[in-house]
Amino acid sequence: MSVGWTERRTRRTRGSDAPNWVALWIRRRAETGLAAEWARGRAGLGVATAWARRRAAAGLPGGRQHTVDVKRAVVATVESLHVRADLVSPWPGRPVLIDGSYTHVRETPASAVDAEPALYVHGLGGSAQNWTDVAGMLDHRLAGQAIDLPGFGRSDPAERYTVDAFAHRVVRCIEAADRGPVHLIGNSLGGAIAVKVAAVRPDLVRTLTLISPALPFLDPRRSAQGRMLPLLAVPRAERLAQRRLSQIRPEVLAQQVLEACWGNPAGIHPRRVAEAIKEIELRYDVPWYADAYVRTLRGLVGSFLRAYLPGSSSLWRTAARVNKPTLVIGGQLDRLVDVRVAPHTARVIRDARLLMLPGVGHVAQMEAPELVAGAIVGMLDEVRTPPLAGRAA
Repeated sequence: MSVGWTERRTRRTRGSDAPNWVALWIRRRAETGLAAEWARGRAGLGVATAWARRRAAAGLPGGRQHTVDVKRAVVATVESLHVRADLVSPWPGRPVLIDGSYTHVRETPASAVDAEPALYVHGLGGSAQNWTDVAGMLDHRLAGQAIDLPGFGRSDPAERYTVDAFAHRVVRCIEAADRGPVHLIGNSLGGAIAVKVAAVRPDLVRTLTLISPALPFLDPRRSAQGRMLPLLAVPRAERLAQRRLSQIRPEVLAQQVLEACWGNPAGIHPRRVAEAIKEIELRYDVPWYADAYVRTLRGLVGSFLRAYLPGSSSLWRTAARVNKPTLVIGGQLDRLVDVRVAPHTARVIRDARLLMLPGVGHVAQMEAPELVAGAIVGMLDEVRTPPLAGRAA
């Protein structure tokens, strides 16, 4: 006769510890740095306390992300930034032919002769325009280029929309411009791409800045994108997405995007809202946007799932190989990426410092550009190589 659910539960909760196979499973997960959502979901079985002890011993993130064991980022004063009296307009861009397709690149001219090269990479559904304010505030330190990823903004579509494929495009952009190594700065999906580039081509990277990086987590309830997951399983889902897109006015879609991405949408400057609407109107003019969006999201979710499987393709294992000075920034009101990801990223990458911003959402570079730019300057000052003895000043 089969054992009922109540009896099985009673048997498991008699002891003060979890079953042996659970302990073995958790130990195996320790090397990947994976979150313990599954274990937390079993808390009602009376073994949560023992499992929490084992997670802590294994170095796995728990229910609360304390940052006392992570190096804190140093934020430079606003006097260290190039802050203009008025809002700057989006930086000019041009199409660059790379391997037979065009990538749209916006350039922020350097205001100092010793400015170092930087490359900005946006997130899912974004564009190079997302970096307007930060790039301007850093133009005395960084000669910035911001790209539209394939299929987004004004860039041509791609055959593949995976983290690996995007990382290859970023590598080719750096190589084609002959600007490496660069200070690589990524937001959300762009953060995951930047991690991949820094791990596989460290020769092209000076420092790494990750803003709400889209690194793996399993609980879809912790992301506003979670409601789209069933769509990914539908054949030709991009057609459904395109049909839905055509039914929404650009200004309505812009408001939905801003509410999902910003911690305080009421604080958005009206001019930035108008620019966002104009940028979103591009999505209605290119036939490939819905396809690029759905396939990119599917590729990103696939990379999340692979992170929990054996093998070298885990993004967490990739992050552990990064050996460049890294700044990790997270918004405590992030609605798209689990807010615990940023602190854990700072733990996994060996030379990382962390800045968590209260009241800020998913796109800190747009919502709190002074703080983001100040933290980047703080890292640049920290890691700047001192002049060799006897070298002329």
